[in-house]
Amino acid sequence: MKKAYKILPVYTGDVSGFASALYELGGMLVIHDPSGCNSTYNTHDEVRWYKQEALIYISGLNDIDAITGNDGKFTADIVRAAEEMKPKFIALANSPLPYLNGTDFKGISKIVEDRTGLPCFYVQTNAMHDYTKGASEAFLAFAKKMLKPADRKIEGGINILGSTPLDHVNTGFVIPEGKTLVSNWAYKTSLEDVMKATQAELNIVVSSTGLAAAEYMKKEFGMPYGLMGSYLDVKREESHNYIVGEPVISGYVASQIKKKYGTDLNVIATTEITDGLLADCDRKCHGEDEIRQALSDADMIIGDPLFELIAPKNAKFVRLPHFAMSGRLYRKEIPDLMRLEDYYNEP
Repeated sequence: MKKAYKILPVYTGDVSGFASALYELGGMLVIHDPSGCNSTYNTHDEVRWYKQEALIYISGLNDIDAITGNDGKFTADIVRAAEEMKPKFIALANSPLPYLNGTDFKGISKIVEDRTGLPCFYVQTNAMHDYTKGASEAFLAFAKKMLKPADRKIEGGINILGSTPLDHVNTGFVIPEGKTLVSNWAYKTSLEDVMKATQAELNIVVSSTGLAAAEYMKKEFGMPYGLMGSYLDVKREESHNYIVGEPVISGYVASQIKKKYGTDLNVIATTEITDGLLADCDRKCHGEDEIRQALSDADMIIGDPLFELIAPKNAKFVRLPHFAMSGRLYRKEIPDLMRLEDYYNEP
């Protein structure tokens, strides 16, 4: 039971990460599920639901279809909806039931693509991982299916990879002087901009959800990438000050505090994707007991307010709400992560 949660909620799930990543790109997103994943997503995990339209559907999987594997109905429903809604592409994701019964999503994607003439791809989800896994798989699958080599490069052009409201709901990224934003993957953006991504010279990864796509573009198109704020280049020492959360955002915040105040913070990474994203003084912790133990000697903690529930009583706690953790509970408190002074000041 080391990874059980008794007090803390779990992070937003991978199916919601999939939907959040592709929400604004004009595709039809189909979750093969009875209905639970979609209702959780639109009521808890999506700030754009009532302001911006998107084609997000569930299949309405029932007991008989799950038992018999009625893929013909699933395929026909997708094709019929695509003919009516005319999306730019189709992306499929699955919930636990079709994952457990071995539904052939790659085969279904090929059939749907042949029948509709639209690009169709499968994003590997199963509602058993956190949002970083789902969004990462969505960005990677989109890149593999949709991107083509550029016929020209935009001098100083950059892409932002890994931007969704789950991590960056209020963040306004500052583009360095002399640089041009080509595309933002994929918040406050458009399919047209994102399709220009290979014209950029550099990718900037702003959360762990963008790392896989960045590595793919480096391998496939020769595009280098860097992490937000080059935070791993800022030397931090081991301390009893911790920042808890997603590793790229936490590492960035820790580096900014180190540069401005000289204070060392160690990252306690609590989301799934961490490889290559942590400094030597950082660690990953999955499960409430691991997190509680990691924080047991804390002098100061920065994190979502819910983490205060398992923090030592004598530790100073700095609130930094994270939408993928606490949702709308502290929505009004979520700051622009680029503005350190809005959420952290040392005496």
